[in-house]
Amino acid sequence: MIRATHEIHDRRRSRNLGLGLVLIAFVGIVFGMTIVKVGNGEDVLGTGMVTQEAGQ
Repeated sequence: MIRATHEIHDRRRSRNLGLGLVLIAFVGIVFGMTIVKVGNGEDVLGTGMVTQEAGQ
């Protein structure tokens, strides 16, 4: 089977790869921040619903 690739497919592939990397980086940053906040015993959602007794 002969498969011809067009220039637009290469551009789309590189754009999709770049967007995928940006999304993975964003998810990694959010995950890392969540782990740090949980590790410090802070309220993750910032609602203030976690009391001092629950944190200890």
